[in-house]
Amino acid sequence: MFAIFDLDGTLIDRQVALSDAVTALCREHDFNTPIEHWLRAALADRANPSDFARLRVDFGLTEPAEQLWQEYVDLITEAVTCRPEVLEGLRQLRAAAWTIGIATNGASDIQRAKLDAVGLTYLVDGIAASGDLEIRKPARELFELAASHCGRSLADGGWMIGDNPAGDIGGGRQAGLRTVWLRGRPWPDGLHPADHTVDDVTDAITILLNETE
Repeated sequence: MFAIFDLDGTLIDRQVALSDAVTALCREHDFNTPIEHWLRAALADRANPSDFARLRVDFGLTEPAEQLWQEYVDLITEAVTCRPEVLEGLRQLRAAAWTIGIATNGASDIQRAKLDAVGLTYLVDGIAASGDLEIRKPARELFELAASHCGRSLADGGWMIGDNPAGDIGGGRQAGLRTVWLRGRPWPDGLHPADHTVDDVTDAITILLNETE
């Protein structure tokens, strides 16, 4: 059995970590309120080094963009969390002989740092970040990369679990995967429904475990 999970908003809580990291970064550099608001808006969905290059230009900052990016990576890595029950659920999947992959949109360094920080790296078989190939979900290639890094193929069938309707559920379905959606974001008109809809990723893990029986 094979499952691919989204990272941010599915396995980990990015929003609280983002808020804490931006607050700490602005405090460290004595950035004013407009800069803080700019960062919260620019990084709301995803963060990339190019965001900090734009920040430096837009506000005439003297700090190198590379330095600000690395500070942000370190701060969000310190702040990000994964609930113990989620980690335990993944351990149960592995014990039930599931192969587990991660397909995540985002820069490779920050996504892998977050996985390491919360202890997820050693609970998954393969990781594909959009920064690896400069592609993003819902592109089939990212799902193919995740499967390949797990030693599997999309032709094997499997599951995609995530909170983004178009990226995770629409993309997973187009890649030939069954899907579980974590309810929260607005569902787009015309998008085919997920196979299952849940309120928490632990409920999705329970569905997968029941498939094992």
